[in-house]
Amino acid sequence: MDEFHKIRRLPPYVFEEVNRLKAGARAQGADIIDLGMGNPDLPTPQHILDKLVETVAKPRTNRYSASRGIPGLRRAQAAYYARRFGVKLDPDRQVVATLGSKEGFANMAQAITAPGDVVLVPNPSYPIHAFGFLMVGGAIRHVPAEPGPEFFHALERAVHHSIPKPIAVILCYPANPTAYVADLDFYRDVVAFARKNGVFVLSDLAYSEVYFDDASPPPSVLQVPGAMDVAVEFTSMSKTFSMAGLRMGFAVGNERLIAALSRVKSYLDYGAYTPIQVAASAALNGPQDCIAEMRATYKRRRDCMVESFGRAGWPVPPPQASMFAWAPIPERFRDLGSLEFSKLLIEKADVAVAPGIGFGEHGDGYVRIALVENEQRIRQAARNIARFLASADETLHNVVPISATR
Repeated sequence: MDEFHKIRRLPPYVFEEVNRLKAGARAQGADIIDLGMGNPDLPTPQHILDKLVETVAKPRTNRYSASRGIPGLRRAQAAYYARRFGVKLDPDRQVVATLGSKEGFANMAQAITAPGDVVLVPNPSYPIHAFGFLMVGGAIRHVPAEPGPEFFHALERAVHHSIPKPIAVILCYPANPTAYVADLDFYRDVVAFARKNGVFVLSDLAYSEVYFDDASPPPSVLQVPGAMDVAVEFTSMSKTFSMAGLRMGFAVGNERLIAALSRVKSYLDYGAYTPIQVAASAALNGPQDCIAEMRATYKRRRDCMVESFGRAGWPVPPPQASMFAWAPIPERFRDLGSLEFSKLLIEKADVAVAPGIGFGEHGDGYVRIALVENEQRIRQAARNIARFLASADETLHNVVPISATR
């Protein structure tokens, strides 16, 4: 039987192969150290949980909520942007709550994309950045993920050679999966390009608070004068407040884009459960020391991972931000590709990582390592990997001619 049209546009989900292998190994009793999915293991701060429980017990909070987000939540997000970025937002016209930033991106794609519209997407990048548009009939043109001169050269080529002209460019800094960071000068150039060429900017800022250089917090594209004319930015409570399962995020910025997203959402959902929205308001309005604690935890894990994996024989560049490291596959295994290497790590080292090919073909020489296990488990992963690397010549001679690649 033929696949449905939209399903045919989606390749097999690469991460499912790794997940199946991981589940099978665990079923056989293996202790898999899972550094694959970016699923925060830190507890949600207690004052947020207290507000959630308090609100659940109140009458009427089990009824339909507001698709755009309750007014208090939208005001709280506007206050956060004013506090953090110095950006003034109208909570009624420039803020909409989403069911996580992933849903926001997917529904924005649905709101603004006509069949055949071209969207500029970094490669490698988080899958929804491309597939949200592919699912609604858009066409993807890739640009480099690194925020440097070649990024802008690619934008210029795309405008001159794409038919039809691109409607939007996707940004994600701090980047998932590469952990690249961008400064305000980069955003100024992007906004200037977008205004000149009539292109929208959709910025994913989910990792705005996960950074390790206190002198340089990641900026928002909306800090650039004129950005409101062309840009919408997506943020998430998932990493900042360890609220991943509660599915709460935001889109803010250009009124026309926000209105389009709000209209689509009004047909699709009644908003997040009201107690979750109230708890999210408490997170944004309440004490922020939990954010600094989260950041310090991920920094300790990053440092532990870089040091212990390096000693194991796998040098990993230290990320400046995000909860991920973007690690080149050791040279001896590079010809295998990221998916087969990730499978090997599960089979031979009891360690799960995310294959870079899942984020685009330009990621195939890398794997993404998530900092979602404590330091003891990270060191155990490093010891497992050290044993695997030391024994690879003997145990893998039937799999790959490792010695010939040295």
